[in-house]
Amino acid sequence: MAELVGPRLYSCCNCRNLVSLHDDVISKTFQGRHGRAFLFSHAMNIVIGAKEDRNLLTGLHTVADVYCSDCGQVLGWKYERAYEASQKYKEGKFILEKSKIVKENW
Repeated sequence: MAELVGPRLYSCCNCRNLVSLHDDVISKTFQGRHGRAFLFSHAMNIVIGAKEDRNLLTGLHTVADVYCSDCGQVLGWKYERAYEASQKYKEGKFILEKSKIVKENW
């Protein structure tokens, strides 16, 4: 039955542009700027902004803000570099804020 509905997706809350697949969710226990956030292994239809060092809850990271490629809404950020060994698993992954994305095909 699930194949008739299609894959579960996440889209930009502003314009409904597809930004990630449910299968790419690594964790739902992250904190974003505006509340709860999800860690994703991949994101699509996005624009990645300039890299900057940011002191987050888990220490210093180099991150780049992530924007919807259609409407320019800030959706979260991409982890470019983690300075602490225990945080290296985040490198190359994406934080998408729960308040900035909506579920599709659920």
